Amino acid sequence: MTAAPLGPKAVVTRYVEAVRDGDLDVVRDSFAVDATWDYPGNLPISGVWKGRDSIVEDFLGGMGGRLKPGAPLVIALTNIVADGEQVVAEWTSDGTTEAGAAYRNRCLGVFVVRDGRIASIREYADTHHVAEVLFPGPAAGA
Repeated sequence: MTAAPLGPKAVVTRYVEAVRDGDLDVVRDSFAVDATWDYPGNLPISGVWKGRDSIVEDFLGGMGGRLKPGAPLVIALTNIVADGEQVVAEWTSDGTTEAGAAYRNRCLGVFVVRDGRIASIREYADTHHVAEVLFPGPAAGA
């Protein structure tokens, strides 16, 4: 007998906790194969990321690659509200960049969860801070 799929709020909580814990298998399993992630701004990572592999490997992996290897990335879920398949989650991300700068951001995501998997995310974050700290120099406006 298989367990019933997690509810939307539990799916998002599980996902954020997996990112916090560095559990790539759970991170990957959290997304539908055809999921999308819409990241705001005018950064090299801005735009709509399509597909679980692109989200996990290119978007999340690309962001992680800008952080100092071995330095902790502290993710804290600070608020979560669910209504049907829609979940709004707030979290903080604190880490250190490759160059040694402090990365501290507050983020909000509007998640849509279907059949126990994240189908889409619209994220809102301080993209000015992301540009200054993670994409300094000419790449910030690219």
